[in-house]
Amino acid sequence: MERLLFREKRTFKHGIHPRDYKHFTRDLPIERMPFVREYVLPLSQHAGAPSRPVVKRGERVFRGQLIAEPAAFVSAALHAPVTGVVAAVEPREHPAGKMVDAIVIQRDPHSPQTLFNEHPIDWSALTPSELLEIIRLGGFVGLGGAAFPTHVKYAIPEGKYARFFFVNAAECEPFLTTDYRIMLERYPHIFSGIRVILKILGSEKAYIGVEDNKQEAIALLRETMPSDLPCEVVPLKTKYPQGAEKMLIEAVLHREVPSGRLPIDVEVVVNNVGTVAAIGELFAYNQPLIERVVTITGPGIHRPANLLVPIGTRLSDVIAHCGGMKDNVRQVLFGGPMMGMPQRSLDVPIMKGTSGVLFLTDGEVVPRREYPCIHCMKCVDACPMYLNPSLLGMLARVRRYEDMLEHYIMDCIECGSCSYVCPSNIPLVQRFRVAKALLREKMARERAVQG
Repeated sequence: MERLLFREKRTFKHGIHPRDYKHFTRDLPIERMPFVREYVLPLSQHAGAPSRPVVKRGERVFRGQLIAEPAAFVSAALHAPVTGVVAAVEPREHPAGKMVDAIVIQRDPHSPQTLFNEHPIDWSALTPSELLEIIRLGGFVGLGGAAFPTHVKYAIPEGKYARFFFVNAAECEPFLTTDYRIMLERYPHIFSGIRVILKILGSEKAYIGVEDNKQEAIALLRETMPSDLPCEVVPLKTKYPQGAEKMLIEAVLHREVPSGRLPIDVEVVVNNVGTVAAIGELFAYNQPLIERVVTITGPGIHRPANLLVPIGTRLSDVIAHCGGMKDNVRQVLFGGPMMGMPQRSLDVPIMKGTSGVLFLTDGEVVPRREYPCIHCMKCVDACPMYLNPSLLGMLARVRRYEDMLEHYIMDCIECGSCSYVCPSNIPLVQRFRVAKALLREKMARERAVQG
């Protein structure tokens, strides 16, 4: 009978099949990171405008209290992860490799660290707009890595309809097991989060997409799902980048999101499973987004773990809690090996979008010589967006960025599949990221001149 549960595996076209390396942490239950002395909370840790501080140096704050408000519609609130005192509001190191304004909080060692104004919220008695406002003030963003403000995604434009809500639990990035452990340990909050979101969106059905290398999670979700919840668990073929929202929609509904458009244009809204569970916790305890589950993994850390980490915890404190790094560590990534961001400092903080920290050794980080493109077209076969990475790579190499627009460079999701399969070791995705950033900057300047 169990074999029949996993017979149907939906997927998308193209993509790649890297080893998943999830054995480091897949069987490790979520543990709480102990509170540390100091927390650094960048005001810019989400898509859109940085948050605006509402506290000052020397002010006492409580765990879960608002410390920065959204500065625009596409922005997110920020809350104190601990009870303590605001030590500074000043520039600090950011995981993106720059200095940004941040609120620094020193923990009160004598505080029990109970949640500020903890109580359940009766979501069933509230209107969709009231629910949306609670989520906005809770500082929620996508926890899969993009950190897009959740309330913006739920604010459906006039004339659009979110017929389906997708819970993205594919977790296709190698090494990461954050979503897997959340499904095994926090499934009641996933279901309650789905109920709240369905009411906000007015959707008729929800889907939970889970790759088939997580069969225990698929079985548990199906077994425990309330009978009155209009939701279906969909097994997906284990393939990268199955967790990209456009790939997930293609796999489940066989609908293609048009070039330059969003999932709502095919009547879908997508959220990471961690975000959905966190929303469930919001209405259970009135807990804003002040902590998240982070996978600490890789051959370069002494004690891999799935940690519940307060936002703003320094990477160095996480490393110390996990027994320290091994001597042959060569690279530390925020995220996984395909789309992760290399770190140059151990003083950067864990942020809302930090799904994992990966420690790679000199056995994995091997310098490779780049060779000329041999036009094998392996990158074309791998690209899930049906682009021509070979052609785009040649245009990027000679800085013909505007010509890249004619070949749909802005549709690139920067998954890295092209770089992974390239036999010439051409850093295609890195060149595409630079090209897209320069093109966005140029388009922004043109809009400013026109408007």
